[in-house]
This record gives sequence, structure tokens and C-alpha cells, in this order.
Amino acid sequence: MMAATIWVNKAHLGEHKVHEESLPTLGDGEVRLRVESFAVTANNVTYAVIGDMFRYWDFFPAQSQSPDADPQDSAGYGIVPMWGHGVVEASNHPDIAVGERIYGYLPMGTHLDVLPGQVSRGQFTDMAAHRQPMSVFYNQYSRLAVDPEHDPAREAQRMIFGPLFKTGFLIEAMFRAENWFGAHALVMTSASSKTSMALASVTREKSPAIKQIGLTSAGNVAFVKAGGLYDEVLAYDDVGSLAQSPSVSVDFAGNAALLGAIHQTLGAHLKYSCIVGATHVDARGGGGAPLPGPAPILFFAPDHAVNVIKTLGPRGFGEAVAASWKTFIATTDGFVRVDTRGGIAAAAEAFQVTLAGAADPAVGIVIHP
Repeated sequence: MMAATIWVNKAHLGEHKVHEESLPTLGDGEVRLRVESFAVTANNVTYAVIGDMFRYWDFFPAQSQSPDADPQDSAGYGIVPMWGHGVVEASNHPDIAVGERIYGYLPMGTHLDVLPGQVSRGQFTDMAAHRQPMSVFYNQYSRLAVDPEHDPAREAQRMIFGPLFKTGFLIEAMFRAENWFGAHALVMTSASSKTSMALASVTREKSPAIKQIGLTSAGNVAFVKAGGLYDEVLAYDDVGSLAQSPSVSVDFAGNAALLGAIHQTLGAHLKYSCIVGATHVDARGGGGAPLPGPAPILFFAPDHAVNVIKTLGPRGFGEAVAASWKTFIATTDGFVRVDTRGGIAAAAEAFQVTLAGAADPAVGIVIHP
């Protein structure tokens, strides 16, 4: 049986190739997952852009299992992680049966072999040696038969919004724990992005006194306003009109010039500057003179998840996320359309369009490889 994966050039993300080869023999205790579906979002672009910094490339190495393979074929390439659903196609593990479905971190490809450990009714962890240095957050797989977050009618929405929503949830939790650093307003770039929308929804629910200001491209202003999640929506060219009020900012764009404009406009009124992801890849450069106000701080969701779970407990955290998720997902009905596409080549195409910043924010892309 053949497997296919998309290998992306780590130094030139616009370049990729389809790698196909026969599946290897399944090892002792291993389980083979056939990838059923995954979403392609700006989140995946972020994984690629900062893949070396946070070892995202290390989860699914681009390497051939064939003894005759030329190592140079994979040199400089990586496989971008995706969030999606899989089904157990073969199993050498006594507690995991063929046909079982899971949700979790998957490669942009058709198959993944895992070594389940810490197996419980609700989940298992891939104990493959190469994955252990990375955050356990990405190595856990939910078993859908008893997963409280699983809704068969909303599988697409979970893939499109789920990981991004939790990031938004954790950002709001961090700010609220710090009393919003004394700010009265929250400024978000890439207001059309799914993570920004999630943060806006959770903030509206849990910190209603904070004014939410969404920044977006001129062409997306109408779309963002139609969602009703922000108190104010401004085009990027209008950043200079931001009110001189104590504020915090969350930059999802990765655009150095835009972030600089926010700092220049707010100056001492900016109490905290948070960087999450990088949707504007071509403008993500930095350098130059230090920015006015606080130094931007990169937000790493898994670390903050650990902190929030310590505070709420695993059950309390799950219940809090589920409640806020229900509120948020109701706002996406009829607002974001699901576009389902077939074939691994469609995944590569969707990634390239998203990388270029040309993806329609009103469309969520789901791939069935």
C-alpha cells in the first residue's frame, strides 16, 4: 500500500513536492492511522514560518523509509503539521482496535504510524522517541468514541477553528490573570483570522469591559464588521486613528511595519504587546530601531495551557473551554463556509494560497486526502 506526503522546502515555503512510497511494516505496539481529513488554515502557515524555533518540523520528519532512498532527496524539506481526524487502519496495540477514529496532530499526508502510550478511555499519547522533546500538547490524540468535545455534525468546524480557538481562549485567560495590565482596550491585527475572531469572542464573554478593536486589510473590513465580534474595526491604513487609551495589542499578522505603527501610535498607552503567529509572511521581517513602549513578547499556547490547567484543573479547564467554544461556534454558522476538497494535491494548493495571504477569510478549507 502506498502513502503520500507533501514535503515543503523549509527555506522557501512556496516550494513543495509530493513524496510517495510504500508503507513500512508496522512495528510492535504501533498503530497505523489513515488520515481522513484535516483543515488548512493560517495556523499551519505559522507552524512552517516558526518551525525551526519551536521544532514544529520535528513532529513529522520528511524522510523516506526505503533503504534505497537518497538522503539528499529530503534534505531541507519538512512536513507541515495539520489538525484533523484519522481512523485506525492497522493495529499492533491490544487496546486500540482497527476502525477506531481519533482527532489530533497529523502530517499533511495520507498516513501516520504512532506508538500509543498512556492509553486511557479518552486519549493516548504518541510515545515515538523523536516526538518526546516537543510539547505533549501536540502528541496527544483524542479517542472520538468518548471525546466530550466531539460533535459529529461539527467535525469540519473543529478542524478549522478548534486549535485556533484554544489559542484565543488562552490569550484571554493570560490577560485576565494579569488584570489586562491595566488596559481598557484590546487591539488585534488580522481581525479576519480565526484566532483573532476566537479571542474576540472569548473576551466579549469573559471580559466585557474591554473594548475590542480589530485591524484588517481594507478589503476585509466589511467581512469583519459583519461578524459582529469587534466593538470597532479599522483598516490597516487607519492605525493612526487608534484612541490614546491604555491598551494591549495582539499581533497575529507578523507584519513588522504594522506592529511598528501600533507601537508608534499608542506609545506609552500600550501596556503589553503580544505576538502570535505570522499570517503576513512576506512582511514578517524585523530589525531596525527598538519599538516605543513594551517589547513584543511571543505567545506559546502550550506553555500557557499548562498554567491555566494548573489553576482550573483538567476537568475545570475542559468545561471552561467547552462552554466558550459553544458560544463562539454559534457565531460561525452562516458566516464561514466550509469548502471540502479531495486529494493530497489539494492540500498543497490550499497551503500555498494560504501562505500567499490569498485565502478567503469567509471560507474554511477541509481536505480529505
